[in-house]
Formats: sequence, C-alpha cells, structure tokens
Amino acid sequence: MSIAPRVVVVHRRTELDDLLARHGTRGQAAFFLASRGRSLDEVDRRNEAVQAALTAVGSGIPVEWRRAVVERADLDRFLFVPEDIVAVVGQDGLVANVAKYLDHQPVIGVDPEPGRNAGVLVRHSPAQFAAVLRDVAEGAASYDPRAMVEAALDDGQSLVALNEIFVGHPTHQSARYRLHSDDAEERQSSSGLIISTGTGATGWCQSVWRQTHSSLVLPEPSEPRLVWFVREPWPSPATGTSLSEGDLTTGSSLRIVAETDGLVVFGDGIESDRLTLSWGQEVKISLATRRLRLARPTEPAALAA
Repeated sequence: MSIAPRVVVVHRRTELDDLLARHGTRGQAAFFLASRGRSLDEVDRRNEAVQAALTAVGSGIPVEWRRAVVERADLDRFLFVPEDIVAVVGQDGLVANVAKYLDHQPVIGVDPEPGRNAGVLVRHSPAQFAAVLRDVAEGAASYDPRAMVEAALDDGQSLVALNEIFVGHPTHQSARYRLHSDDAEERQSSSGLIISTGTGATGWCQSVWRQTHSSLVLPEPSEPRLVWFVREPWPSPATGTSLSEGDLTTGSSLRIVAETDGLVVFGDGIESDRLTLSWGQEVKISLATRRLRLARPTEPAALAA
C-alpha cells in the first residue's frame, strides 16, 4: 500500500500576531496603532483574510493525506522530503523564503489577498487550491521552472536564492575585493554587487538596471541566465570601474575575492541568513543546478470540471 501524499503548508505570522506578541493585549495593540493614525480594524481584516485562506487550503487537502504546517521562522529547522507538495500561503516574498530549502518539490502559491499582493509567485486564489492540488497529485499540472542563483565559498559553504544574491559590506562602508569575470580581473571598491535571476529582475535588480541606464537585456524568470551589477564602483589609483555589469549563463561564473574582512553574502534580502567572507576568501556565483518548480494556474475549464 502506497503512502498518502504529504502537503506542507507554509505561512508567516500576520501583523496581528506580531502586534499581540509585542503589546500583550488587543487593547494595547489598538492604542499603539491609534497613536500612529492607524486602526486595528485594518489589521483584523488582513488577519481574517489569511486565516480564511489557510482554512480553505486545509479543507482542500484530502482527509486521508498527510499534512504539515510550517511558519516562516521555522523553515531552517523543517525537513522537506522529495515527495512533498508545498503550499505557500502569503505574499510573493514567502515563496522566495521557502524556495532555497526545496529541491524540485512542486510549489503552489496561494494569495490570501488577491488584488493587494502582486501575485507574481502566489498565483492561485484560495478557492482554486483544491483543483490545482488535484492536478499536481495526478501529474496533470504544468509548471514554471524558475531559475535560481547559487553562491559557493571556497570553504564549502553555499546558499541559493530565487531573486538575487548580494555581496558587500554589512554596513555602509565600501566593500573592497577583486572581481573575476571570464578572463578579466579588476580590483574594486563599491557598495557591493547584485547578481539576479529573471524572477528578481522585477525588483532590486531592476532599480539598479534603471539607475545605471544599462543596455543589458534582463532575463525572463525561467531563462537559465543571470545578470550582475556593481553598485557605485569607485575609481581610484588602486581600484577600477571597467567591470560593472554582465550576465552569466550555464557553465559560467563570477568570482569575488574579499580584500576586506567581514564581507557578507546573502540572498533574497534575508541578511540574517548569510555567509561571511574573511580577507582573501573567494565566493563563486553561478546558476544553481536546482530550480523552483512553481505550479501554473489551472485553466478555468479545469476548475469548473
């Protein structure tokens, strides 16, 4: 007898959860918000939308299936297995948070507040979840294989990200390093580097791309290509600015050798989950071998079936 599928539901604490944890009671939370011109009513509505979405997702999982619920803060302690189906209930950023812990498991992004979130990665309404889950389980779903980026240190440590990886100083100090791109090498001092996937090309990366008036074509989300930009490279007798942008395809990499102690490497804006470079240590950035397997929306005709 085969083992029933397991659905892992990933969510994050709501603003109401955070307010109650910080202030203790609803009354104190309401007073805190009122002092800043806000109302607890708005927070309640958003919390209710998330709870309703979680209820709909839970109801959409067949009763005989196994299930697990994981809060974002516990992701680094949760063990995903290859057969899992992952349901992410929340904003697009939550999909990025969970992606680095997965290896080919199908992901169904559920938007608890359609119209409020961008819905780029959480592409399904709570009402659609059961039908999409059925298609995934039956092998009838289609997917967007989203490219990811990997940073590997020369001591064996590594991390992957869905949007982008940042390399630089954790404060506003200049980062000093040697940059190796293809056969070119340059010593630089800058505000750090951004290495982005196509998914990340609509966010932080695009801001840098626009600011620098770059002629690079940004990658599509599923395209096996990365783009990189040096933020504010500083010209001096010892540092140059000729290597400021480029792209990386399968088999190519960008190598950065720290010439400042304490440079950090982190992905998707989560600086708390970071690698740290000491002087002379090298990090290599390249396309990750794994991809996010994001379920596409089910066709309306299939939903009505």
